[in-house]
Amino acid sequence: MRGGGHSFLAVWQLSITPPFGDNSLDVDTRNPLHGGDTLPFSCERPPVVECLSSSYSLWLNLSIVTMASKSEDEYVRAEPFGPEGKAQLFTLQRGGIRLRVTNWGATIVSLMVPDKAGQNDDVVLGFDALTPYMDGTSPYFGSIVGRVANRISGAVFTMDGKEHMLAATTKNPDITLHGGKKGFDKVLWGVKDFGCSPDPFVQFVYCSFDGEEGFPGEVDVSVVYRLGGNFELRTEMEAVPINKSTPINLAQHSYWNLGGHDSGDILGHHVCIRGSHITPVNEHLIPTGEFLFVEGTPFDFRHPRRIKDSISDVSGGYDHNYVLDKEASMEGDVHFAARIKDPGSGRVMELLTNAPGMQFYTGNFVPDMEGKNGSKYRKHSGLCLETQGLPNAINQPNFPSIVYKPGQVYKHIMIHRFSTI
Repeated sequence: MRGGGHSFLAVWQLSITPPFGDNSLDVDTRNPLHGGDTLPFSCERPPVVECLSSSYSLWLNLSIVTMASKSEDEYVRAEPFGPEGKAQLFTLQRGGIRLRVTNWGATIVSLMVPDKAGQNDDVVLGFDALTPYMDGTSPYFGSIVGRVANRISGAVFTMDGKEHMLAATTKNPDITLHGGKKGFDKVLWGVKDFGCSPDPFVQFVYCSFDGEEGFPGEVDVSVVYRLGGNFELRTEMEAVPINKSTPINLAQHSYWNLGGHDSGDILGHHVCIRGSHITPVNEHLIPTGEFLFVEGTPFDFRHPRRIKDSISDVSGGYDHNYVLDKEASMEGDVHFAARIKDPGSGRVMELLTNAPGMQFYTGNFVPDMEGKNGSKYRKHSGLCLETQGLPNAINQPNFPSIVYKPGQVYKHIMIHRFSTI
């Protein structure tokens, strides 16, 4: 066996697997304007479970701690997480960056990166235990949201002449937020693959059934988290409708605080957004269908400035979608979306994506709650940069379409790059 004779030990529990397509259509991006013992083994991927045609979900239940490693500072470790090991927790390490993710909700639980003095801190909000993610306590901390992220007005849409009623998350008026009452953030995803070749990664899969939260058709979904490059987290979301056309719009909903998740609020963060228009909203935070040029408004972050310098001019705080100016900043298949900086720690995070929009949210609705290590979270403890299609696009004909036909591949890429100044 390669890798100096390391051994591999794991217990696999298999159930029926959903299929996952291998097409090449990209998402329409038209712009309308450490702890625990480990068992090392060589850096070969564990067996990949092939998908079978089925509407049932699958998981590989790792009932012991398992590890894939290249070296002491580059590895992936899997271990049980939650009551009776209901889910798994994966630790991905590459040099000075360490990511912990769980297959419950395909959720980022923590991300450790160094500050300007070399001190590592966790820069995402979250919980030490699985239960708050499962019981509704979590306000989408670190999760993948879908089948359609953001808000759908009236909790209804019409497609091909048929009306589809969705599970409403709020009443009076009815609104569907982040996929409904039980979206992708509140389900157990399968673990299809993990390893460290060529870089530490884990892949989660989920089969969304026909009629789930009111959405039509079966959809196979995949999320890959990978540590690569120099302090880089790459997230790749793919989805393929199986038997019916359906709207798809996924988002990664981490709450960031570059000072550290327990450092207080993010109002002193400097923000730059490559977006010259926003989609204005009504009193229920539903886009009106218009596009507003940001110049001369509190929404103009085309040049870096502190959140606290203008947030008081925005009723309720920032929770708005930016139409990203991708043509001005292409880098291969992605474009620059935003940069945030925390002056105290010196940490900088850049975000690149292939998505047309980005929801900038300043944690206005985060309640007083206890987070990791007994820390206290509250309003403005973190901010979100949720790249996605435009909100309520299924009900706005002038927004780029988010409808995918059977066999078409939705693909959404996010790259987070970390540095210090």
